[in-house]
Amino acid sequence: MQYRRLGASGLKISEIGLGSWLTYGNSMEEKQSEAVVDKAYELGINFFDTANMYGRGAAERIMGKALSKYPRHSYVIATKVFHPMGDGPNDRGLSRKHIMEQCEASLRRMGVDYIDLYQCHGYDSNTPLEETLRALDDLITQGKIVYAGVSRWKAAQLADAVHTAEKYNLDRIISNQPQYSMFARGLEQEVLPLCERHGIGQVVFSPLAQGVLTGKYKPGMAPPEDSRAADPKSNMFMQSFIQEANLVKVEKMRPIAERNGLSMAQLALAWILRQDNVASCIIGASRPEQVEDNVKAAGVKLPAGDLEEIEAILNG
Repeated sequence: MQYRRLGASGLKISEIGLGSWLTYGNSMEEKQSEAVVDKAYELGINFFDTANMYGRGAAERIMGKALSKYPRHSYVIATKVFHPMGDGPNDRGLSRKHIMEQCEASLRRMGVDYIDLYQCHGYDSNTPLEETLRALDDLITQGKIVYAGVSRWKAAQLADAVHTAEKYNLDRIISNQPQYSMFARGLEQEVLPLCERHGIGQVVFSPLAQGVLTGKYKPGMAPPEDSRAADPKSNMFMQSFIQEANLVKVEKMRPIAERNGLSMAQLALAWILRQDNVASCIIGASRPEQVEDNVKAAGVKLPAGDLEEIEAILNG
């Protein structure tokens, strides 16, 4: 495993991280989830990402329990706040009240004394940005969180966060968690350049485009019965990726993976890690073998010629 600094902070996280978005507390049994976490830890993954709204707290509970057997200092656990956790008017968003209450709830569910990276799981236009950043700053001062970050914020929102923190001398966010893959490149134009200037690192989700970039789905063929695409519980986010044109592009990239001795998943992850501002690719694995395959992308440097060929295929 290789490790990178997260933004301008001193925190080092594994180039491959393990997430729990559509798996823990949802489509996976608890013992299966624990086996995946154990394999990830064994292979050097130290970055584990979850959120309070995944399974309405179930993912945090399962992740915390699975990691509890390991020394607390040896892993970095990240969770999030923003989405509804109840039916009340204050049970959502980034108000001071909701942030403080949900931080305490996440700590209890995961069974930890502190959260390494606490992320705003969206942008709240109904709460003053200063209020949100002050709440995060206070949680850092209290020792309940170590670092603060955001997820899916636009470039202008990130810039506002940087300037507001500077104006009021608050702890700055160190990370952004966007979607990023060969088939989802929206952050490259504005978000990446801004984050590079201000020391905000990326921990990207869906790096394999919901599994489409693994090569398991073939053009003109129905998805395998045991795949995510065939499971109505977890395939709702795949529709924008699992298109015939994309499947054809994946097949065209297969020779590039083969001549580099890589699986298709490893090629897709290595392509993302070509970006220095990306600290970690968050994978979602349902089996330990998937983790074993994915971690081999760490440290891979793709030749310039292959990167050019990939770009031509993606733009074709």
